[in-house]
Amino acid sequence: MTLTASHRPPLAEEITAKLRALIHSGEWPLQQRIPAEPELMAAFGVSRGTLREAIKALAHSGMLEVRRGDGTYVRATSEIAGATQRMYEDHSQEHILEVRIGLDTQAARLAARHATADDLTALRGLLTARRAAWLAEDYPAWARADWDFHVRVAQASANPLLHELYVSFGSVFHNDLLRQQRRGGFNGLPLEGHDELVAAIAARDEAAAVGSVTRNLNSCAEWLQE
Repeated sequence: MTLTASHRPPLAEEITAKLRALIHSGEWPLQQRIPAEPELMAAFGVSRGTLREAIKALAHSGMLEVRRGDGTYVRATSEIAGATQRMYEDHSQEHILEVRIGLDTQAARLAARHATADDLTALRGLLTARRAAWLAEDYPAWARADWDFHVRVAQASANPLLHELYVSFGSVFHNDLLRQQRRGGFNGLPLEGHDELVAAIAARDEAAAVGSVTRNLNSCAEWLQE
């Protein structure tokens, strides 16, 4: 009898892939606790040791956070997001903003080139939700809508890597938005980088899209210097 190598991955790797898929799909949302060990062991038909090995791998990548005595929480939707979030902790807000300027301007330029009618409808809907939340003083909802708007611009770029890199900034910029909101006189509904940007994307005007984003982020940079 001739023995052939098995191409089946080790069980822990298989469970790691299944956990990763549940996180990436959004079935397990960010900042939420995943099901307890007994439930997951029953669902996957694996031992506690195998499950813990898979969870440890995703915790090491930054996707999961194990809180002793509390449970395991979703920290990022991909390995790249987990890695970048750890990196952000070691850098200043100014450095993070400089990186965002590069991503935002390229996302705007490519969105003006590639955005679909569905993208434009989604962007306008998010601006409407953002305005309604701000006027209702529902600032967490305002920050979510604002961030979702920028993520959708990145998605409209038709560059999946740029989109994934942009998503990795999520928790950092969401918290920054809420900090800015608490500043006296802060305008939560600037036209620059938002309404102007959508108009430029709809007109396929790459230069205007980049200019609108640049003006918006320059105002953010001024706030950081205060």
